[in-house]
Amino acid sequence: MMMKVKPNTFVLSLGGSIFAPNGKQKGIDIDYLHKFEKFIRQQVAKKRRFFIVTGGGYTAREYRDAAAKAAGKQDIADEDLDWLGVHATRLNAHLFRTIFRDIAHPYILKHYDLIDKKAITPVVICAGWKPGWSSDYCAVMAANDYGIKTVINLSNIDYVFDKDPHKYKTAKRIEKMSWNEMIKIVGKKWEPGLNAPFDPVACRAAKEMKVKVVVCNGRNFKNVEKVLEGKEFKGTIIE
Repeated sequence: MMMKVKPNTFVLSLGGSIFAPNGKQKGIDIDYLHKFEKFIRQQVAKKRRFFIVTGGGYTAREYRDAAAKAAGKQDIADEDLDWLGVHATRLNAHLFRTIFRDIAHPYILKHYDLIDKKAITPVVICAGWKPGWSSDYCAVMAANDYGIKTVINLSNIDYVFDKDPHKYKTAKRIEKMSWNEMIKIVGKKWEPGLNAPFDPVACRAAKEMKVKVVVCNGRNFKNVEKVLEGKEFKGTIIE
């Protein structure tokens, strides 16, 4: 059963690379958390509601790498690697629920075969579900369950490209594309820790459920606001 919600409700798929990056500056980006909180509260004041699905970020990678080193990659099942990622998203989700405690649903959504009819607060925090799916898939499921038409994928890129722009200088940005075109780029197979604009399983689910996804830079809040307001923005529309 799908719930009906107001049209000013959005699902934000918040990539872990935004608030918990890996690399030289790895860790929780507190400055970003402050800016994100301010932005969301400003939007809530404008009567907008958000389902925020958190990714795993560096926490997931740290645990997956540690498991691989400790047990040996040949001894680790993909299911176990996925569970480490899932638990990382849940830890991050609790961090965000703590930040928005006064306006957030008291429970983190993490079972997408159930619909919590009491999730009517301005902010609802969501986490990973189970092995085989990323937080992108959970965002699509939340949108479908609660009758929300659009998922905004907040990533560390401005657009989806036809190939990796870090490897290929000839990579071309794409402003609008179909799900079939997206699936050709990301493939059809999910792997733990896969780094893609939108994961393959989530792409197929979004296509089937007719969910539109907007991919844009999660650090450009002025641009994200344009997405919410239906204005012209920098990003890629997939539908």
